[in-house]
Amino acid sequence: MASLGSTRTRAFLGLLTSIGTTKTQDTLKLLPFVVMAVVALIDFGSGPTSGLLPLLALGPAFASVACGLARTTVVGVVALVLCLALGVYNDILWMPRTDITLLAILGVTVASVLASAGRLRHEHQLADVRSVAEAAQRVLLRPVPRRAGPGIGVAVSYTSATAEARIGGDLYEVVTTPHGVRIIVGDVQGKGLEAVETAAVVLGAFREAAHDERTLQGVVARLENALARELSGEQFVTAVLAEISGGSTITVINCGHPAPMVLDADDGIWFADPPDEALPLGMSALKASEPRPHHIPFEPGDQVLFYTDGVIEARDDTGEFYPLLERAHLLDGDDPQGSLDALRADLLGHVGRPLGDDAAMLLLRHRAARQSSTAA
Repeated sequence: MASLGSTRTRAFLGLLTSIGTTKTQDTLKLLPFVVMAVVALIDFGSGPTSGLLPLLALGPAFASVACGLARTTVVGVVALVLCLALGVYNDILWMPRTDITLLAILGVTVASVLASAGRLRHEHQLADVRSVAEAAQRVLLRPVPRRAGPGIGVAVSYTSATAEARIGGDLYEVVTTPHGVRIIVGDVQGKGLEAVETAAVVLGAFREAAHDERTLQGVVARLENALARELSGEQFVTAVLAEISGGSTITVINCGHPAPMVLDADDGIWFADPPDEALPLGMSALKASEPRPHHIPFEPGDQVLFYTDGVIEARDDTGEFYPLLERAHLLDGDDPQGSLDALRADLLGHVGRPLGDDAAMLLLRHRAARQSSTAA
């Protein structure tokens, strides 16, 4: 029921956004006619001395902002007709200032039609880019399963720093394998298409290696081999890999990534720093030894939050970093996805503007304790 409520809430907010956008567009389309009507009424009441006829050119000028070609042309024709009618009414039709006003309206109308054509072409191109970005996102960041085994819920959140692209250099994946549920959360150095390409390499290699390799160390080695063929210069990828194999712990290998945040059933909150520092992926030539796994307790009622540095390095207007530890209570909701959505909304509210870096979060919740108490 909580998940259904969260879904309905997101759908309702999306509906409100679309309604607000529609109302704005309708207002902009009516604005040219309102402006011309006001100018005509004032000129009609004040007589030929008002000199307001040139303001009729505002109609086609405003029409180019939101109207199509046909509507912009109609607005221009209406402005010309109003100018002629008011010129006849005020007996100034063939005076020089009236002729200049007619030429100005005609010129603005032609320019507005051309501007409207350019705007529509740009909007179509932007729509194509968005559709391609959405398709790329579905391939690169596939929907993860909402369960990672009996009683274990999964929730994800991704916010791209490039709003129109919707994807970036952060990555995540959850794969169910014969060796258990395996997870990766990572961050590619850099931004743009190059970072997206590197993220695709990492995710493709992980999805294959997670099924084939018996240990997490083997998965890391496969990722290193894949990146060695693709990366150049000093590029690298920070990542944390995890494995849930049915016990009371999560096996983790941290490759230079921010430590996961653990929220235990006794309201304890701490960061699971690795005992041995490991270099990021793509820097295998500098490694003296293989990265060693460590274990995070994962008892019934516990939660583990994986995230990228775009979360903890997000700053507000005063330069203060996002206080993730202080906001951990937002993850106490009944629904994991709803809780993570609340944390994401708080992060965006803290920044108050588009994020400067991509921010990905993945939440694991051991539900067994809550389920047993509900059954009791």
